[in-house]
Amino acid sequence: MLITIEGIDGSGKSSLMEGLKRELADLSPLFTREPGATWVGDQVRRAIAERVDPVTEALLFAADHAAHLATLVGPAIRDGRIVISDRYTDSRYAYQSVMLDGVLPEPLAWLRAVHAGWTIAPDCTFLLVLPVEDALARLPARRTREHFEEEEILSRVQAEYLALAEEEPGRFVVIDALGEKEGICRFVAGEIRALCGSRPPRHRL
Repeated sequence: MLITIEGIDGSGKSSLMEGLKRELADLSPLFTREPGATWVGDQVRRAIAERVDPVTEALLFAADHAAHLATLVGPAIRDGRIVISDRYTDSRYAYQSVMLDGVLPEPLAWLRAVHAGWTIAPDCTFLLVLPVEDALARLPARRTREHFEEEEILSRVQAEYLALAEEEPGRFVVIDALGEKEGICRFVAGEIRALCGSRPPRHRL
């Protein structure tokens, strides 16, 4: 089973992942993330820091996703494990659609075409949603912000996320990220436990 955690920067994904590691320890899930779980992810981080052009950036994200599937996600799923990923394809569809706006005529369609035939669809996606100003207030004040973390960009990205959730209401669980962290964690952990063994095999897009 493949579970993904999504949301804009500052939505609380990292805190939720840490909580799930405690709540679901008995299930021995594989906790992972995009980008950064593979060496390709390191190059993505470098590209973000250097602000490369949007097409290069999007393709690097896709390359990291391919490596992530080949080395971690795919093998774990074949072994029958639960995989919980902090960011996955929906992050690219939401963020890169915004970054490619004005560069390509139909960014989301292009991104989906790049992934078609080889990616693995999540069984369930938990989307953390909150006002952008609250998300920005949670980000560390002293570190340099990435270009994704500008208020206008995050507002548009969150709108893209919500549009994706509206397209697939059976896969997405939208969560008010302003709620109490422990309560959110308990809810998500309970939903994951309920899903174990109850979903049909994941399908390739």
